[in-house]
Amino acid sequence: MNTSTKLQGKTAFVTGGSRGIGAAIVRRLAAEGATVAFSYQSSADTAYALVREIEAAGGRALAIRADAADADAVTKSINDVAKEYGAIDILVNNAGVLRLGDVSEFSLEDFDLTVAVNVRAVFVATKAALAHMGSGGRVINIGSTNADRMPFAGGAAYAMSKSALKGLVQGLSRDLGPRGITINNVQPGPVNTDMNPENSDFAASLHGLMALPRHGTPEEIAGLTAYLASPEAAYVTGASLNIDGGFAA
Repeated sequence: MNTSTKLQGKTAFVTGGSRGIGAAIVRRLAAEGATVAFSYQSSADTAYALVREIEAAGGRALAIRADAADADAVTKSINDVAKEYGAIDILVNNAGVLRLGDVSEFSLEDFDLTVAVNVRAVFVATKAALAHMGSGGRVINIGSTNADRMPFAGGAAYAMSKSALKGLVQGLSRDLGPRGITINNVQPGPVNTDMNPENSDFAASLHGLMALPRHGTPEEIAGLTAYLASPEAAYVTGASLNIDGGFAA
């Protein structure tokens, strides 16, 4: 693990941190010196393997089982971490779901789940963390470039949920600015994960829409997230930052 001291002494909480982009963010924040707690829903083996990996590299991590759609579980997990470590300095709202389908066939259950995890859970986790966050705190949401561009059919509910985060961040930046706390969205384009592999016919169709015709890596998303979590980003708030290879350009 490449280590740095930019986040030394900070406590971070990452929702949905056991796999993909979330796991890369957990690794990067730990490498920057933060103690990182993260939630997971079902992949316990993967979550605890990540904890062991970080500890073996000299970092500190804690895995907590909590369904992002369960407001009480999310709030309790954040409160427990704050009680254990004294504060929450950095919150990364990474947990999300992707349900696609034509509106004529899209179920209300999938719509409600999309809103519950991609929007409501972000508000719930943010509210819980702010009770334990002081000046210099950071809230970072992992949104999507689809908040700005949805060039294929079936993504209406998903795009709506990620667009909602833009308004939430703009509004909350006004509430949190006087407290010295920043809040921003990171908006990835296609990223190479188990759920969105770069070698597929669908991936190739996305590349044709981009200025850089490739998927991003989880580590690239983690790099922007770590910047927003750092002291260097103290003047950045209320922003939605695309990291999408020019997908929305």
